[in-house]
Amino acid sequence: MNYIPLSGLSLRDIEYVVAVDDLRNFSRAAERCGVSQGGLSEQVRKLESLLGVVLFERTRRHVTVTPDGARLIAMGRNVLAAARAMIEAARARTGPLEGVVRMGIIATLGPYYVPDLLPLLRRAYPQLKLQLTDSLTDTMLRMLRHDELDVVFAALPVSGEGLQYAPLFREPFLAAFPASHPLARRKALAMPDLRGPDLLLLEDGHCLRDQALALCGMSSRRDPSRLATSLEMLWHMIGAGEGYSLIPRLALRHRGEWDGLITVTPLPGAGRTIGLVWRTSDPRGPAFDEFARFLRENPPEGCTSADAPPPPHDGTHIQPA
Repeated sequence: MNYIPLSGLSLRDIEYVVAVDDLRNFSRAAERCGVSQGGLSEQVRKLESLLGVVLFERTRRHVTVTPDGARLIAMGRNVLAAARAMIEAARARTGPLEGVVRMGIIATLGPYYVPDLLPLLRRAYPQLKLQLTDSLTDTMLRMLRHDELDVVFAALPVSGEGLQYAPLFREPFLAAFPASHPLARRKALAMPDLRGPDLLLLEDGHCLRDQALALCGMSSRRDPSRLATSLEMLWHMIGAGEGYSLIPRLALRHRGEWDGLITVTPLPGAGRTIGLVWRTSDPRGPAFDEFARFLRENPPEGCTSADAPPPPHDGTHIQPA
């Protein structure tokens, strides 16, 4: 193979085209990359000229990637991932984590776990600088594979090539009912008791939705009027008397203003295991593993360490998220 000089090709230019591909908008891509739109557009044109390929079709309203562009941008993503891995390998430490860590947390956990997590990390990892993101599980695992996140807190198990995870803690589920609902007066409940038309769910994409359906032994339901966009909206729907649902333990904190509107009942054995996920190829893997061990030793209030024996089980199997 003939020698091909790389003097005209820069990683920054590849970052520009990847940003345009992600956002399909030159203005937003420039904002993400911290450059002017004119500067980014000019560098993209120069890269197209260097490659001899048009990467994007541009109109006043739309930006679409060409077939050749899609193939080359995919290769560019691999180049950026390799470059970042090189930097991470140079910075890797055998001791505690330090520096910037891009951390994703599933939306049904983040608002309720992060307030306790941050002070804990500030004391134990003073050199750690976090960049936090919350979203759906699949979205964040995709970001993790594309090197847009370093670690993800998710309900286990997760699947996907090139990922490694460690369990952290078990979070119980509780049943939340409108105070006037007949099931709210029951002293003890089993999961089959929750099968019925009043069960409220989150929208597709939330692992908590899949777990609730699996625990109750129900198939997917499509009625959009019974779906909540977030865990907070699900709680509000219960308070309004629309139905009942399963609520993770950490999301029940500081709900005193709902006394008299919502009744919460324990569900023995029902819950989820929260774990830390990272790329198998990340050279900081040993540090992430040690980080997971530290978090296992410090589970949030109301949860149990994943090293502890599991709670009594009622025989119901929780499907993978």
